[in-house]
Amino acid sequence: MTESTAARKPRRSAGSKAAGTTGTKAGTGKRTTRTTSTTRTAATEGSETELVQLLTPEGERVEDAAYAEYASYVADITPDELRGLYRDMVLTRRFDAEATALQRQGELGLWASLLGQEAAQIGSGRATREDDYVFPTYREHGVAWCRGVDPTNLLGMFRGVNNGGWDPNGNNFHLYTIVIGSQALHATGYAMGITKDGADSGVIAYFGDGASSQGDVSEAFNFAAVYNAPVVFFCQNNQWAISESNEKQTRVPLYQRAQGFGFPGVRVDGNDVLASLAVTRWALDRARRGEGPALIEAYTYRMGAHTTSDDPSRYRHDDERAAWEAKDPILRLRRFLESANHADEGFFAELEAESETLGKRVREVVRAMPDPDRFAIFENVYADGHALVDEERAQFAAYQASFADAEGV
Repeated sequence: MTESTAARKPRRSAGSKAAGTTGTKAGTGKRTTRTTSTTRTAATEGSETELVQLLTPEGERVEDAAYAEYASYVADITPDELRGLYRDMVLTRRFDAEATALQRQGELGLWASLLGQEAAQIGSGRATREDDYVFPTYREHGVAWCRGVDPTNLLGMFRGVNNGGWDPNGNNFHLYTIVIGSQALHATGYAMGITKDGADSGVIAYFGDGASSQGDVSEAFNFAAVYNAPVVFFCQNNQWAISESNEKQTRVPLYQRAQGFGFPGVRVDGNDVLASLAVTRWALDRARRGEGPALIEAYTYRMGAHTTSDDPSRYRHDDERAAWEAKDPILRLRRFLESANHADEGFFAELEAESETLGKRVREVVRAMPDPDRFAIFENVYADGHALVDEERAQFAAYQASFADAEGV
């Protein structure tokens, strides 16, 4: 059995050495030097939290032997694949920006932006196989892109013209889940079913740091552990559960919660698309091999509002956002592509044109969406007819007819 390096290693205490210092390897007497990427949060004040990072904010590859197991999953990545990851992030951000603008223009009722979380979503999304099954929340637009869901199909629900917009079984991508945390249980149940079917597919469930406080998520962890379900729990920790910060939700880093349920947890730099890709490949591989669940905490940041009905300026400071903008996932990969001579100005110019074309198509499709059948809400409530539903349908029909009568007067 291959276990997460992060899960095996003892956690450092408050008085342990900082990353990059020289120490003695236990049991060997040898002096070693580590350059482990670490982060410090209010929730873990006085202790270090390991962060798997393969690409620095400056666009430089990280060579850390401690994470060689993860790095091996992207060791043979080609320049073409790197450009593909960059393209995915750029187009996903462009789509997201267009959707936000459409909401501001009154074309959508609501929108949940992924701005800043592109690397976590594209990296993990590209780690999935076609036969894997994905259970998203309502913000996984980048994962939907990776699964081949037409981005315009994501907008029907937010415009109020349908209840989803795509066939979940067509792309093995479940409909968006509005109820916070419930999809973790759905994913676990599906993964348990895969085991009974004898398939070697994996399941991945997405949720945010706020959802990690829900009882459904803890129940999913326990079921998945006890039944050794092939499910990966992917938590996008974007630092804010609407207006509640992490330190008001947890006393320990989120990924460490997995230990209490008996499976490995890893914190990855969620603004590093290579690290997100590598760690998710690792987790899905071990799940498919029958080694059970894993928890990935993608440490990232929500650059915009929770949704378009939110005003983040009321609960966080501009300097916090500025600090995270310096870690921008798209700029990070662009710096690497340029420094490694994997992309030229022609590539970036062509992608910019493609981005504008996508934005135009999204606007046109949304504005052309037909109004839904007003009576469709009464269909498929019960397999057979139901007296109360029939009564409600008749009342609604009379109400609609009253407007027609008024117009004819």
